[in-house]
Amino acid sequence: MKDKIVLLTGGSSGIGKAAVQALLDKGCTVYSCSRRPCDLPGVHHIPADVTDTASVTAAAETVMREQGHIDVLINCAGSGISGAVEFTEADQVKWQMDVNFMGTVNMTKAVLPHMREAGGGRIVNISSVAASFPIPFQTYYSASKAAVNAYTCALANEVRPFGITVTAIQPGDIRTGFTAARVKTCTGDDVYNGRISRSVAVMEKDEQNGMDPEIAGRWIAKIALSGSGKPIHTLGFGYKCLCFLQKILPWSLVNRLIGMIYAK
Repeated sequence: MKDKIVLLTGGSSGIGKAAVQALLDKGCTVYSCSRRPCDLPGVHHIPADVTDTASVTAAAETVMREQGHIDVLINCAGSGISGAVEFTEADQVKWQMDVNFMGTVNMTKAVLPHMREAGGGRIVNISSVAASFPIPFQTYYSASKAAVNAYTCALANEVRPFGITVTAIQPGDIRTGFTAARVKTCTGDDVYNGRISRSVAVMEKDEQNGMDPEIAGRWIAKIALSGSGKPIHTLGFGYKCLCFLQKILPWSLVNRLIGMIYAK
């Protein structure tokens, strides 16, 4: 595991920062690509915005120039919005998809040619359990993560002949600053009889009682360095059980249960 060159986005906070520390502990050389610097000692920071293709291309070229190869890419940068579909503005939807999905696409496209030419590599995309259990009033966040899952599975088949493995990791509720950073829109809450604010309150309570980010970071590092060909990993025993049930229960029942929790 030592001497692996890892490029990670979103390493300045949350599970991204925790993953950086876990990778450093395993002896990796870690480059954190983000708008804000990561303050952990030993990490190399590259200022970049994942929604800017020129920015991420330059970041990948910096690592190649300094190290000559990139062994692992971890797409961890992400954001969240909440609100009713009916009242969410198009620019907010675009921003959500740009960060969570297109950010992953942009970074992967910048790194992939280097991995292909090297004859191998590992790409890890951070998704969410919301990709499998779409959350009402966080519809666009759920859709962006579902797109990440579909992208991951399709890409894994495209690049397998080049020795490149691709996987998505689905965390559940994690206790991080992501909760406070969520862009919340309660427009229309009166029309929806308070269901928008109630739904978000339930989600935020679950997040603040969720998994410790250091535990999630260690799992991300372990999966990133494992080389497993499994396309989707879910963090946490309880969430693994839920994802298993989702596969065997009728979608009508699963969706009704989600509605009972998050759309009352």
